[in-house]
Amino acid sequence: MLALGLSAALAQKIDIESDQAVNFSRFHTFAIREARLNAKNASLNSELVKKRINADIQKALEAKGLTFVASGPSDLNVRYTLGAAQRTEVDTYPAGWRGLGTRVVRVPYTEGTLVLDLRDPSTKSLVWRAIVREEKGDAFKVEGKLDDMVRKAFEKYPPKAR
Repeated sequence: MLALGLSAALAQKIDIESDQAVNFSRFHTFAIREARLNAKNASLNSELVKKRINADIQKALEAKGLTFVASGPSDLNVRYTLGAAQRTEVDTYPAGWRGLGTRVVRVPYTEGTLVLDLRDPSTKSLVWRAIVREEKGDAFKVEGKLDDMVRKAFEKYPPKAR
């Protein structure tokens, strides 16, 4: 039971939102315009992390057929925020003689959240957003999953037409 509780606390979650009225096939170029690192831990709040995320975004979107624009106008502007917070998962399970009682276990972990926004500069509106949460025991483990977080988010781009 404890192992099940620990595995639930250490899972990655991805939420995708998109504007269903937007025709994503009209986007051909992108630029990374803004990056915010809001983590209190130095391992997630450095220029090296920012460079790594930028490279991961560039690789993922180029794999989708978009062209990176270092400066000048683009069809899509990418903005992202990375933050981390300490969390505690509380699990209860039967304990004691013949299960008559309850045992409470607190499992601390670090939740790293990466929010990736794609904005249409012609309308100045958000057209696609991915929110990726990586729950690990410490910030160094979250840092180790950044490549995976970006890759998995952009696997769901462009959204399927409804």
